[in-house]
Amino acid sequence: MISLWLDALRTIPTHTFEPGAHYDEVIVGGGITGLVAALLFAREGRRVAVLEARTIGAGATGNTTGKISQLQGTQLSKIKRFNYQSIVQAYADGTRDAFDWLIEYAESGGVPIERRDAYSYAETASGSRAVEREYELARSVGLPVQKVVDAGLPFPTFSAVRLPDQAQFDPMNLLASLATDIGLLGGRVVERARVLGVRAASHPVRIETSRGEVTAAHVILATGTPILSRGLYFAKVAAERSYAQSFDLPAGQLPDGMFLSVETPTRSVRTWRGQLLTGGNGHPVGREASPQSRVDDLTRWTEQYWPGAVRTHAWSAQDYSAMHHVPFVGWLPRGFGRIYLATGYDKWGMTGGVAAARTLVTDILGGTTEWQRVLHHRATLAPVIARGIGENAAVGWWYARGWAGALVRRLPDAVPAEGMGVVGRSGLLPAAVSTVDGVTCQLSGICSHLGAVVTWNDAEHSWDCPAHGSRFASDGAVLGGPARRGLKRT
Repeated sequence: MISLWLDALRTIPTHTFEPGAHYDEVIVGGGITGLVAALLFAREGRRVAVLEARTIGAGATGNTTGKISQLQGTQLSKIKRFNYQSIVQAYADGTRDAFDWLIEYAESGGVPIERRDAYSYAETASGSRAVEREYELARSVGLPVQKVVDAGLPFPTFSAVRLPDQAQFDPMNLLASLATDIGLLGGRVVERARVLGVRAASHPVRIETSRGEVTAAHVILATGTPILSRGLYFAKVAAERSYAQSFDLPAGQLPDGMFLSVETPTRSVRTWRGQLLTGGNGHPVGREASPQSRVDDLTRWTEQYWPGAVRTHAWSAQDYSAMHHVPFVGWLPRGFGRIYLATGYDKWGMTGGVAAARTLVTDILGGTTEWQRVLHHRATLAPVIARGIGENAAVGWWYARGWAGALVRRLPDAVPAEGMGVVGRSGLLPAAVSTVDGVTCQLSGICSHLGAVVTWNDAEHSWDCPAHGSRFASDGAVLGGPARRGLKRT
């Protein structure tokens, strides 16, 4: 599976790794958060380096649907359920700030964008109540939203809230522009440099990577979820995968807008340069028996309402939801004031990543705005605690299920069929064996992060951890999540 954005040929300027180099800021992660933060630091004359474990945009940014919107489904309603109104207002203000920055940067830097109205729509009468709540909250934070009945889709809608003049783009064009500008200002963008550890007890901070060690005054973790266990953020966010596809359509069938349903399963619809993009069908990482069935269902849904649609690309993304639905951004506990993090964008990383980058820069250099101050001092209310208990109880259940299932079932003697994987007992421990592209590989079935038993993802031919969302290729290499080391071969 590869996204429409990552499949396009383009040049993203990168730099060689310099062992022993010292920087003012080292940013771990080459997505929108990391590159925007690096550019903002470089503009202030700071010596900055971005270290990306794989390639620029390989994570969430290169696999997004590429919407830049202040209307975000029912996001304001979710935030209000777990927070005071002041937090809802601060989140909206930060999103507006990020939206304005992104549009100005894109227009001044020649990054192609398309302006579109955004819609949150309901297909059912019960969904209309969610639309009404989001409409009222959007108005309360100053968004010029409108209520409509017909959202302009090829199926009936009961109601919708519309926010005019939002935007959509190819996110990899943005990353290419950011990387170019960072280099022009003396910053460095380095690929295939996986960070394995950070020692912050003494100054400067020492960063151990797969290609050597560097030092910095500050380290920023912009890796989806932090790769360090300090603060236990892997247990404070929920990891979810969701799916997207692009289609060629017969002439005259393209909708005019960006659409997101308020019901479950979520349906996302937008266009880009003559193609239809649909998305949704999310599920917790590693907890779906057949992710491919989610992909197939999204394809059938698209073909039902857009007859003649021909799929060109299918891909997925991993997102993290904080228990209170507001991103965690700021200093990392036990990081001695030298390590910072950003996580929990709840699928709204285009604006969320920019808002986080701007916050991290002001945290280090000064100049905090009112919305940043409010978000830094939010209270943890009872519903947040209750959700956290529920999420972590589910994690415990998956630990028990994975270990029990693996230990009572002996690893089969037969080699898995092409594209399939199975977990079972080999000796005294769980093992995971799969066959991909004709190559059979047997690995430890124990996640290298905190020891849960992995499950097979038949859509992406990967091993996924149902506890905290780490993912591994069929050969054991780390793909994402809090894990820093791969699965061992057995």
